[in-house]
Amino acid sequence: MLPQKKIWMDGKLVPWDDAKIHVLTHGLHYGMAVFEGIRAFSTAEGTAIFRLDEHIDRFLNSAKIYRMDLGHSKGELAEACKELVRNNPAKECYIRPIAYTAYGEMGLNPLRSKVSVAIASWEWGAYLGADAASKGVRAAVSSWARIDSRSMPVQAKCAANYANSALAKMEATAGGYDEAILLNTHGMVAEGPGENIFRVKDGILSTPPASSGILRGITRDTVIQFARDQGITFYRNDSTKEELYTSDEVFFCGTAAGIAKVREIDGRKIGYDGTPVTDQMAKLYAEATHGKIKKYEKWLAPV
Repeated sequence: MLPQKKIWMDGKLVPWDDAKIHVLTHGLHYGMAVFEGIRAFSTAEGTAIFRLDEHIDRFLNSAKIYRMDLGHSKGELAEACKELVRNNPAKECYIRPIAYTAYGEMGLNPLRSKVSVAIASWEWGAYLGADAASKGVRAAVSSWARIDSRSMPVQAKCAANYANSALAKMEATAGGYDEAILLNTHGMVAEGPGENIFRVKDGILSTPPASSGILRGITRDTVIQFARDQGITFYRNDSTKEELYTSDEVFFCGTAAGIAKVREIDGRKIGYDGTPVTDQMAKLYAEATHGKIKKYEKWLAPV
């Protein structure tokens, strides 16, 4: 990670190297932090943040689920993201807002702790590797089940949830794969450790429903909108890992990952006849994020 100049912390821009917290920060010990992943892209009109409103809405909803008062309005947080990008050298960048229970109290009850908010940005290339978009990634179905909504609120983008993701990611990479696929506690396909998943079969595009225990991804929603606009038949439905194996196409999507085709799952090759739907979605995503499709300019927030 290349250091940038500034990080936004509790309403102020501070030098990158001065953005520090105490080792006894409550959220560090108990996982009480909610965060977002957002990207800014270069366009002909300058740098713009993609779907900033939707990301800030989800950030606020995550905080609400965890009874966290961020002390900042939606407008203030959106402007802070823009201000940060303006004051850092990287104009195409990943943006990470995070709210966490701060230093001052220990113990399980987070309501005794002040909530702090920080926003950082940095240059981040393709999360699943430079070849993910063209060549595709090798994935393995994890032995770890996706956390259940009866145990943790999966619709909140909480740091604690990602220990589950990290276990699946480590297992996959230790086995020589690029990424994992998690099933839920009912054995149905859920998502990747940090991405949503889509499959194509006989020209029909589908993705697991929110009830499967997934995070409602902003990029997932973008792909769904693309499919509707392109007249592609689309469903939200549960599927088994066997159905993944016999898919015509499978792809991951997410803010960090972009749209990345999956070429193999558990040693089974995917996409014998090419990946036309995946390629179409990836092209639309690249053009929309860079301001090349007028219809989707509403998703771009100039900085």
